Amino acid sequence: ETEPLTSKKDVSDCNEGEDCKENGLLVRNPKSALRLVEDGNKVHPSQGNKGEAAQISNGYSGVQSSVPCNGMGEVEDAQCTAPAATTTTTTTTSTTCGAEGQQQLMELEDRETWSKKIDFLLSVIGYAVDLGNVWRFPYICYQNGGGAFLIPYTIMAIFGGIPLFYMELALGQYHRNGCISIWRKICPIFKGIGFAICIIDLYVASYYNTIMAWAFYYLVSSFTAELPWTSCTNAWNTGNCTNYFSKDNVSWSLHSISPAEEFYTRQVLQVHRSNGLDDLGGISWQLTLCLLLIFTIVYFSIWKGVKTSGKVVWVTATFPYVILFILLVRGATLPGAWRGVLYYLKPDWQKLLATEVWVDAAAQIFFSLGPGFGVLLAYASYNKFHNNCYQDALVTSTVNCVTSFVSGFVIFTVLGYMAEMRNEDVSEVAKDTGPSLLFITYAEAIANMPASTFFAIIFFLMLLTLGLDSTFAGLEGVITGVLDEFPHVWSKRRELFVLGLTIVCFLGSLATLTFGGAYVVKLFEEYATGPAVLTVVFLEAVAVAWFYGITQFCNDVKEMLGFTPGWYWRVCWVAISPIFLLFVTCSFLSNPPELRLFDYNYPYWTTVVGYCIGTSSVMCIPIYMVYRLIITPGTLKERVLKSITPETATEIPFGDIRMNAV
Repeated sequence: ETEPLTSKKDVSDCNEGEDCKENGLLVRNPKSALRLVEDGNKVHPSQGNKGEAAQISNGYSGVQSSVPCNGMGEVEDAQCTAPAATTTTTTTTSTTCGAEGQQQLMELEDRETWSKKIDFLLSVIGYAVDLGNVWRFPYICYQNGGGAFLIPYTIMAIFGGIPLFYMELALGQYHRNGCISIWRKICPIFKGIGFAICIIDLYVASYYNTIMAWAFYYLVSSFTAELPWTSCTNAWNTGNCTNYFSKDNVSWSLHSISPAEEFYTRQVLQVHRSNGLDDLGGISWQLTLCLLLIFTIVYFSIWKGVKTSGKVVWVTATFPYVILFILLVRGATLPGAWRGVLYYLKPDWQKLLATEVWVDAAAQIFFSLGPGFGVLLAYASYNKFHNNCYQDALVTSTVNCVTSFVSGFVIFTVLGYMAEMRNEDVSEVAKDTGPSLLFITYAEAIANMPASTFFAIIFFLMLLTLGLDSTFAGLEGVITGVLDEFPHVWSKRRELFVLGLTIVCFLGSLATLTFGGAYVVKLFEEYATGPAVLTVVFLEAVAVAWFYGITQFCNDVKEMLGFTPGWYWRVCWVAISPIFLLFVTCSFLSNPPELRLFDYNYPYWTTVVGYCIGTSSVMCIPIYMVYRLIITPGTLKERVLKSITPETATEIPFGDIRMNAV
């Protein structure tokens, strides 16, 4: 382990034009600002190659190339080895050869950073806090024991979610690369993980933004004196429509349908015009226009990079908290609100003995914090090298978990009010799950409050802003990954690439804009992303902790932060977090969910299609492994060793120069 680089103050005592040594640092000349590190009896390997005597982090010794660089920086074996000196105390400079080295140096010098630290924090919070915090957590909480669910949720957060969150922030900040090219510096054979992440992000963009299109449709429909989902006299209503909020005495039967549900299913989604996934029907032009406008907003928010998106999140990340507070105060003053809160938090301790509760807790905290989508890697790569990402991980993950908990009060105070109005139990009112909880149950409650138009507008604005910054983040994960992997093609054409990406995402969303689009959204949400991203993060954790080496990773963190992660973090990264991910993945695969939406039961073949979609992204990992072993020269053992050995060193910023991490 090398001595830390000292400040510029150490150089000032040297005479100009002379070499001097101070505190173990050999300084050639203050003018050149080049510092050579003296390190015992070890020979420092050059960039892109580890010397035979140098032990690498995964426990193997790299194979040293004997091909020198020529004067033009060309090299036959794509690596360059500086001649090793044989003296007792040896100092070497790291040499970067050819176009690859120049490209890396150019990338580091030109890489933009966040304008302010708060831009980064708000972006990460905006990404982690999304629509799922509002609808998924409250439902899972009351379904799995109410207040008792907070125990497994907290345990899974401490030992699984937060360590993975911290690991991704540290990786991105240290190596300063996106989800694809970062694997050259960690373990090249796992580079397929980066391609899998990009495909998963595209799948998410193809259905997640459609949910925002639904919210936008509701927002536009809210600019009326009387909200359209409050009455049964509209063209889309049926004879079963029952408005129990009307002044007339109305009896609620098994066949009764609320006006809010008919507005959602028959006017917004128009699912009655589709027979299921085998007959999706036509495309809704209203939702298409809504989605087009959303992608337009997304494009002009991220086309210039984090310096522009970092300003947009000042609105999209903070506005939901203002609205949540207003809705919380309003919900707490409604009649029957206490019934909803009691139902939300009343503990059922017997539930803790059920395995499903722990699986749900692990899945919820994982998908809430969101490692594995390349976003944390991308956002952290634009940080300053010595930014305290440890503190950032704790702050943002805590804010995310607290937001989920508070959102439960916002939802269940209103559900208690609904139960009071219907004269039913809260469990009967809270049957709706997922988006239906927001677009039917909550929308109906808002419609029957005083100042309903105002509350409807701010509520659906909140849903839009919650979704927008998550979309910014997901696409930025793809953009950063591709631009860092192919800088010679796209580094100067970011705006064009972002335009092409948004068009591809829009075209990919067309199936979700059909009359049966809600069925497609449900299928993608359950199968296309869930098991795939769990598998990706499991392999990512294994690659970093077991192949790159937990000791090397902790040394990287120490270079950035000045302290080494403690034994708790090491144990989590090496064992607990991978077991946590394997546990959730196996539980999902062994007991796949039976999908049902409205009155439609998904046939068996849709499960097969769902698994095929999910597998299509994960297949990038073994395919790249085989490709990597084929193109690497040497025997099988040499190919494996080269494939698990980092190709290039990480450039560490220090003043006006870049030092290679050895």
